[in-house]
Amino acid sequence: MWSDGQQRRRQSFLSTGTFVAGLGGVTVAVVGLGALTGTAVRLVPLLIFLPSIVSGLGTVRQTVIASVWVVLVVAVSVSYLGGDLGANLVAAGFTAVFGVLSVIGCMYRVQRNQEINRLRSAAAALQRQILRPLPLRTGEVVVDGLYQPVEEDTMVGGDMYEVIASRRGTRVLIADVQGKGLSAIGTAFAVLGAFREAAYRETTLIEVVNALESAVVRHNVFAVHTGEPERFVTALVLDIGPEGKVEAVNCGHIAPYLIHDGRVGQVHLGEPAVPLGLAGLTAEPRCGAWFAFPPESTVLLCTDGVTEARDPGGSFYPLEERLRAWARVPSVRLAETLSTDLHDFTGAAPPDDIAVLTLRRSR
Repeated sequence: MWSDGQQRRRQSFLSTGTFVAGLGGVTVAVVGLGALTGTAVRLVPLLIFLPSIVSGLGTVRQTVIASVWVVLVVAVSVSYLGGDLGANLVAAGFTAVFGVLSVIGCMYRVQRNQEINRLRSAAAALQRQILRPLPLRTGEVVVDGLYQPVEEDTMVGGDMYEVIASRRGTRVLIADVQGKGLSAIGTAFAVLGAFREAAYRETTLIEVVNALESAVVRHNVFAVHTGEPERFVTALVLDIGPEGKVEAVNCGHIAPYLIHDGRVGQVHLGEPAVPLGLAGLTAEPRCGAWFAFPPESTVLLCTDGVTEARDPGGSFYPLEERLRAWARVPSVRLAETLSTDLHDFTGAAPPDDIAVLTLRRSR
C-alpha cells in the first residue's frame, strides 16, 4: 500500500513549484494584458476558470488556495477599476461560488482516484497470488517471460502459467482457456488450483494432467448450473528432471521451441491430445513424450496470442523465423525482445492474451 505522501503525489499532477508559478503567471498575464489594453473589466473575470483547471490536476488544498486567490484578485481588481457596486459584488460572488464548486469537484475526483488506487492495489495483490511474478527459480530451471492480458484493467486473463518444484523435479504449466471474460478467468483459477495441488501430490505427469481434466470437467458442471458457457483449456505440462530430459504432455497446445547452439526448432511431441475438458469425447488416452533439454539451451513456451497475432495485412506472426534471428539473444532478454517485435508487427494492442515463458537450466 502507498503512504499518505505517495497517495497525495498520485492524486496531483501539479508540484508545488508548478502550481505557484502557474497561478502567479496566469494572474499576472491576465491582469497585465487587461491593464495594457484597457480591457481589464472584461479580462479579469476570466480568472474564474483557473480553480476549475487546478481542480482537475491538483489537490484539494491547491484548489482551495486557487479559489481564494482568484476571489481576492477579482474583488481587488473590480474595486480598483471602479464601476457599479452591484455589478462588482455579483462578479466577486459568482467567482466565489464557482470556486466552491471547483473545490467540491476536486474532492470528488480525489475520492474516486483513491478508490481506483485501492482497487488496483487489491487487483495487483490478487494477481500476485494467482500468477506469481516472473522470473521464477527452482533447482532445475530458471523461468522468465512475460504476461499480457488483453484486458489490462483485469490484470488477469484466460492465459495462465505456473512453476512448481516438486519432489520429482520441476513441473511447469502453460495453458489457455477458450474465450475471454470473467467466466474464462474462473476456469483459469480452477486449473491453476488443481495444478498446484496435483504437481506436489501425483507421482506421474499423466496423473497431474488427469487431475487438471477433472478440475475443468467439475468447473464446467458448475458453469452449466450458473448459466455460464462450458469451456475447454489447451495446456502444455512439462516435468523437468535433473538428468537433462523433459517429459511433456500436450493437450492441444502449441509445442515448445528449443533454442540451442544457435539453432531453433519446434520440439516434436507427436500428435497433440485433446484439450482439457474434452477427454470424454475420445477413447484415445493422453500420453507423454520426452525430449532433450541440453545445458546452455533455452525452451520457449507460448500461447496462441503470439502465434495467431496478425499484421495489418492479415499475415500471422512468424514466430519460428523470428526465433532463428534471435538464436544468440540471451534468454533473459528473449521475452522482452519478442514482446517489442510483436507490438511492432501488429501495429496495435494485441487482440488476445499473451503468455510467454523462457526456461533455462539452473547452474
